[in-house]
Amino acid sequence: MIVVRIKGGLGNQMFQYAAGRSLALKTGMPLALDLRHYQRAREHGYALGEFALADVPLDAAHLPPVLRDRPLAYCLARLTRRGPQFLRENGLGFDPAIADISGPVWLEGYFQSERYFLAHAATIRAELTPASPPDAQNARWLADIKADPCAVSLHVRRGDYVRNLKFAAHHGTCTPDYYARALAHVAQKMQAEPVIYAFSDDPDWVRENLQLPAKIKVVGHNDASRNVEDLRLMSACRHHIIANSSFSWWGAWLNPRVEKIVTAPAVWFADPTSVNRDIWADNWVRIEG
Repeated sequence: MIVVRIKGGLGNQMFQYAAGRSLALKTGMPLALDLRHYQRAREHGYALGEFALADVPLDAAHLPPVLRDRPLAYCLARLTRRGPQFLRENGLGFDPAIADISGPVWLEGYFQSERYFLAHAATIRAELTPASPPDAQNARWLADIKADPCAVSLHVRRGDYVRNLKFAAHHGTCTPDYYARALAHVAQKMQAEPVIYAFSDDPDWVRENLQLPAKIKVVGHNDASRNVEDLRLMSACRHHIIANSSFSWWGAWLNPRVEKIVTAPAVWFADPTSVNRDIWADNWVRIEG
């Protein structure tokens, strides 16, 4: 069995599911999601229930018995070679040891690289698609985006990146220069005038502060409880200007078009000690700013 510990917000959970699911497909073993983090987590919550995931057991009752015990019991089981191997990702970049797994394993990490699941990209995209159709308001936005050949999603991440001093120091936020340079690159590559569909956890800030030489439509009607709908709309755009956010990373990656243009910040973490050289997908353009 492949067991993946699920933690963090929606984007992080999607990375964890994708890595585990791809490994399960490669090895032919079943996948289980360990959700016990959310029994005591104060932030976020399990968010993958909106997707058409593979039929995987989602609660502790389905985990191997040793994984339901206390950590000491798990360590003792490992010493006696009972139970699955435990692997935590080594650093923030792609870890080949995880991709090379061939037997039962319990994984912990964030796995923020498409290299963990690119071999099964079509399956991952299909399963990380909302299982339910959009409501009437989102259906109208979706129809407009699909009909717009110049639709470009743009994501502004604020929220805890701004309010939480620890998060602000670690992640940082994208600057106005980044968005201006990214827009100029996309417009040049498109050879057309982009229509910006702006997504943010702070849409009022975007309406008041985002000033770019393009038509901007702020998609601000979905709150945090409906962020899957924003993800659906983002992925329907033709091209993407993403933030240093796993959420907009997925909004761009779920778009299957081979001709899509994706710009991403060249510096993903404000903290210089945190580096993930594998966060950018193939053919994405890194923009300074």
